[in-house]
Amino acid sequence: MSESTDPASPAGRIAAGYAFTGPALDLGALLWDGACRPDLQIRIPLSMLNRHGLVAGATGTGKTKTLQLVAEQLSANGVPVFLADIKGDVSGISAPGVANEKVTGRAAEVAQEWEAAGFPCEFYALGGIGTGIPVRATVTGFGPVLMSKVLQLNQTQEQSLGLIFHYADSKGLELIDLKDLRAVVAFLVSDQGKAELKGIGGLSTVTAGVILRALTAFEQQGAGAFFGEPEFDTSEFLRTSADGRGVVSVLELPAVQDKPQLFSTFLMWLLADLYADLPEVGDVERPKLVFFFDEAHLLFNGASKAFLESITQTVRLIRSKAIGIFFVTQTPKDVPADVLAQLGNRVQHALRAFTPDDAKALKATVKTFPNSPYDLEELLTGLGTGEAVVTVLSENGAPTPVAATRLRAPRSRMGPVEPAALEQAVKSSPLYSRYAEAVDRESAYEKISAEQAAAEAQAEAAAAATAAEKQAKEQAKEEQKAARGAPKPDASLAEQVVGSGLFRSLARSVGTQLGREISRSLFGTAKRRR
Repeated sequence: MSESTDPASPAGRIAAGYAFTGPALDLGALLWDGACRPDLQIRIPLSMLNRHGLVAGATGTGKTKTLQLVAEQLSANGVPVFLADIKGDVSGISAPGVANEKVTGRAAEVAQEWEAAGFPCEFYALGGIGTGIPVRATVTGFGPVLMSKVLQLNQTQEQSLGLIFHYADSKGLELIDLKDLRAVVAFLVSDQGKAELKGIGGLSTVTAGVILRALTAFEQQGAGAFFGEPEFDTSEFLRTSADGRGVVSVLELPAVQDKPQLFSTFLMWLLADLYADLPEVGDVERPKLVFFFDEAHLLFNGASKAFLESITQTVRLIRSKAIGIFFVTQTPKDVPADVLAQLGNRVQHALRAFTPDDAKALKATVKTFPNSPYDLEELLTGLGTGEAVVTVLSENGAPTPVAATRLRAPRSRMGPVEPAALEQAVKSSPLYSRYAEAVDRESAYEKISAEQAAAEAQAEAAAAATAAEKQAKEQAKEEQKAARGAPKPDASLAEQVVGSGLFRSLARSVGTQLGREISRSLFGTAKRRR
């Protein structure tokens, strides 16, 4: 018995820690004493993939290939996979790889029976930014709590946003996209809408201003494209293909590399939505879905405290829903300590120590591993491409021994597919017709705009009526004034007679007999008979 296969030898003890009885994924062969030992295989139990993990290493050490290797085997075991493809180089998982001397040589070194294979894939894009089936969420579906975290609102502002959502819901004002939310906020501080929330606390103009400014900044990050309809059903990520393999959902993100807030917003929504919808299942034989977030440092650079708290809580709790999350990044320090503490599986590729900061990071990384017979500080700087230090959780949940490993070669294409093939795959998907075209139906913005337009028209009509009435009154006054200043017309003959002095003298004597007689003579009235 050689030292490498002796259970009592260091190599034997390491290998014994990976001799699992249940289904497991094959990572590669043990590296010991400067040689690759194909008879000592390093594996990870399928049931432990929901305990989360980290794939780390310097640029060019093979992290993406490790991601691809694990994702392929998960799919082959009927587990759906989600890949966040920041650089656009993992779309090749959908196409068979190409055999060459390097691939066949690696397969022989690690006792791998390599056979080219592509895996069932769907390609997505955030809000249709880039090539992929658009993934959108409605503002209502996103909810006030997550929205407050994304907008970095304080507690008072978060409570006010909750009131806004409550009001919109009670009034049938659907919040589909960001312009709907903006319209409701603006309405509730307008003269017409101020009284709407008065009985339950109201909305101050200061708080409304903060929310509106935060929404504007959020839109500048590209969030406007993410919010809308049709809303994506996250259960689409849990599908298997007709042959029983797990569907690999590839989120194409090259077009949003410069919009980290949009990416983190999507991640918060996706994990929260899955957590809310999936039942508690505890430990299972295989996970329902495993996430891989490549270039994970983009998630956490400049992230708000609220986002970090949300991610930490979700990573801690979503395990019981049979969901696994793997972060792929350059160094463990890229991942917040509270998140890192929740990760049970680890594949650490080579680290570089060119600067004092690099050396310090290397020492810190070594301290995070269990005790090992390896000189990890020396080992981590000497690993080649496609080699890594591995430690995972065994079937009983205990950490396995640290194992330097030469990793297997992926069976699919190691590189992106051609743009034309990618576009064809997107448009031929049965999901494309369901989600491709954005729908902008009547919602809060349109309803409030219509009400405001009607109110403005009514106000304009009332103002016009008031103006017309005022004008009519002024015209009547002018006519009266003109009438008073006009010359009197010539009097008629009768009027002249009545108005003459002789007639007035005669009228005074009408009471006398003489007057009556004279009056009858002048007006021709008949004499009264006695």
